[in-house]
Amino acid sequence: MIAVIIAGVVGGVLSLVVTRALITAFRTRGLGQPILGKEDLGPEHHMAKQGTPTMGGLAIVASGFLGWLVAHVRDGLPFSDQAAIVWVAVAVMAFMGLLDDVIKVRKRHNRGIFWKQKNYVTMLMSFAIAWWLASSTGIATTISLTRADYPGWDLPTWLWIIWAGLIIWATTNAVNVTDGLDGLAGGSALMGFAAFTIIGYWAFRNPEVYADVVNPLDLAVVAAGLGGACMGFLWFNAPPARIIMGDVGALGLGSAMALLALTTNTQLLLILICGLNVMEAGSVALQMGVFKASGRRTRLFRMSPIHHHFELLGWPETTVIIRFWLLAAACVAAALGIFIGDFTRIVSDLDALGGGG
Repeated sequence: MIAVIIAGVVGGVLSLVVTRALITAFRTRGLGQPILGKEDLGPEHHMAKQGTPTMGGLAIVASGFLGWLVAHVRDGLPFSDQAAIVWVAVAVMAFMGLLDDVIKVRKRHNRGIFWKQKNYVTMLMSFAIAWWLASSTGIATTISLTRADYPGWDLPTWLWIIWAGLIIWATTNAVNVTDGLDGLAGGSALMGFAAFTIIGYWAFRNPEVYADVVNPLDLAVVAAGLGGACMGFLWFNAPPARIIMGDVGALGLGSAMALLALTTNTQLLLILICGLNVMEAGSVALQMGVFKASGRRTRLFRMSPIHHHFELLGWPETTVIIRFWLLAAACVAAALGIFIGDFTRIVSDLDALGGGG
C-alpha cells in the first residue's frame, strides 16, 4: 500500500509543478489551442478559449511515470513486464498525439495533418501493442469481466490480439472525444485510475482468486501514479482552464486505461469504468449514423459529442462538467460494486467448500 501512496503523491505533486511550468512556457511561446469555428462546424461558443496553452497531457504522462518509478525505490516492488509494456504503449500513443498537437498549433487550425489518418494509425498501433502483450507476457487470453475465468471465454491468441487491439483503439479514441470541456476528460480519467488502483491492489491482496494477474501491485502503482498526475493537472485544467490536455494527454490516458483493463482481466468491466467515454463516443456514432441514414438532413443531437448538445440547450459549461462527472462516478461505483460483489461470492463459495471438508 505504501508504494501505491508514494506513486499517487509523487505523481500529483510533480503534475502540479510541471503543469504550472508548462503554462508559463507555452504561453510565452504562443503555443495555444486553436478552436474550430462555425465554418468547420465546430463549437463556436468555445471561441473564447482560443489560444489557451495546450499539450498539458505531457505533465500527466511524465508525472505519472516518475511517480511509478519513485515507488520502486522501496524494496519489495519488482518491475513487471506488463507494467513496462503499458508505459511504452502510453508513451507511443502520447507521442502520436503530441505530433498532432504540434501540427495544430503551427497550422493554427484544430485539425492536424493526421486528423483523417489518425484513426487508422492508432488502430495499427493498438494491434501491435496487443500482440506484444500476448507474445511477451503471461497475460490471460480470455474475455473477462472481473477475473480471467469469469466469464472466461478462451480465445485463440490471434483472435485475442484483435479483441485487445480494438479495446485499446476504442478506449483511446473515446477519451479523445470526451476531451472537449475543461476538466471533463481529466476528471473522468482520475476516477477510472482510482478504480484500477483498487482493482490492482485487491488482486495483489487476494492472489488465490486473481492468480492470472501478473504482478498486480505494480499495475496498481501505475494506476495510482496516473491518477495522482490527473489530480495535479486538474488544479489548472478545471474551468476556466488555464491549460488544455491536448491529444498527447487524451491518447496517452485512453491507452493506459485500456491496457490496465487488459492486464487486470477486467475488459468487459471497462465499459462501466469508462462509462462516460462510452456515452460520449456513442453519441458521435449515433449522430453520424442518423445523419447519413437521413441523407444528410437530420441530426439526432444539436451537436456531438453529447456534451456540446447540452451546452446548446442552455446548460452552463460548469453544469455540464459536474453532471457528467457525477455520471462517471456512478459508472465507476457500479463497476467496483460488480468487482467486489464477485469477489465476495467467490470467497463465500471457498469458505463453504472449506467448511464442508
